[in-house]
Amino acid sequence: MTALAVVSVVQSLLAVTFWLVPIAGARRGTAAQRAAEAEVVRQGFLASVLAGRGIDFSASAASLVLAASIGLAFAALGALNLAGADLGRTLSWVAQPVILVLGLIVMPGEIWTTRYVEAGFRKSGDPAVRGLDVGSMVEAARRAYPAWLPLAVVARFALATAGSVLVMVLLLV
Repeated sequence: MTALAVVSVVQSLLAVTFWLVPIAGARRGTAAQRAAEAEVVRQGFLASVLAGRGIDFSASAASLVLAASIGLAFAALGALNLAGADLGRTLSWVAQPVILVLGLIVMPGEIWTTRYVEAGFRKSGDPAVRGLDVGSMVEAARRAYPAWLPLAVVARFALATAGSVLVMVLLLV
């Protein structure tokens, strides 16, 4: 397999993950939010404590459009690189570093949600969330999503980070 074929495969798989994750969010996100709120209430807190702190497990229209656009861009890059188009290589040098940075800054919060929410609550010093079992709340939300979603999230993270590094190395050869 040629270097550009591998680049194309990585970019195409990345595109797929950018479509799968928000589709799951759009289809099951509201149920996940309700499950998280029910868990918060079960623990003796108000359901509104999540919304008041910006915790939302559903997918917004803006996040769906953004993810679909990123997926489309990487599908196009994968096709261009598979065809051997110079434009694909050039645009990949722009897109891969951007997605690498996104992978390093944004995506870890999707993988280690419990840690990120707990850290945010600790930093806020908000007494309204003191004692909240974040792990149970996040797990309640996760159960509402399809079983394959965590794998897609991890795959997207791996493709955005290690995959981007691989693509950039292969573009050098």
